[in-house]
Amino acid sequence: MKVLIINGSPRVNGNTSVALREMEAQFAKNGIETETIQVGNKNIRGCIACGKCAEKGKCVFDDAVNEIAPKFEASDGLVVASPVYYASANATLIALLDRLFYSTGFDKTMKVGASVVVARRGGCSATYDELNKYFTISGMPVASSCYWNSLHGRGKGEAEQDLEGLQTMRMLADNMSFLIKSIALGKEKYGLPEKEERVFTHFIR
Repeated sequence: MKVLIINGSPRVNGNTSVALREMEAQFAKNGIETETIQVGNKNIRGCIACGKCAEKGKCVFDDAVNEIAPKFEASDGLVVASPVYYASANATLIALLDRLFYSTGFDKTMKVGASVVVARRGGCSATYDELNKYFTISGMPVASSCYWNSLHGRGKGEAEQDLEGLQTMRMLADNMSFLIKSIALGKEKYGLPEKEERVFTHFIR
């Protein structure tokens, strides 16, 4: 079983990495393989709504999005982490997620999702909610912890002093591991929920 982790911070080994390293260690204890990809320092443009992905099966902009897509498809869970900028996620990460979720046609149902946010002080809850929306529109259960999934620190490495936040990360990894294993057993015994044909309601006629 495998979890893909996307680090939206532009800073290598910054405070967002502190949170993710805590999770990686806990996933390993639970027998879950992880792969972490840092995207916040990459040149990733936003979606232009061209619709070509429906024809090509991938995004027309051949960058990290198309590299990550098969890794996402093969994973049992996805962790998305970001520093907080103006009570929002890093714009590079949002550009990637918009295109990754929109351009990939594979079924994401029952892949487990979790968002992690890191800030000096405020804006964590808004960013946490923003990132969770990618999961909830895709039939992905959202893993929770003992608190909202946030860690605090300003200077490099300061997040290591947030003991409550680090505990939140460990419990998040534990709960996510349990969900992934439980869903695997459920798929084996019961299969995935039956899907209805999608209904689209347009309000401009």
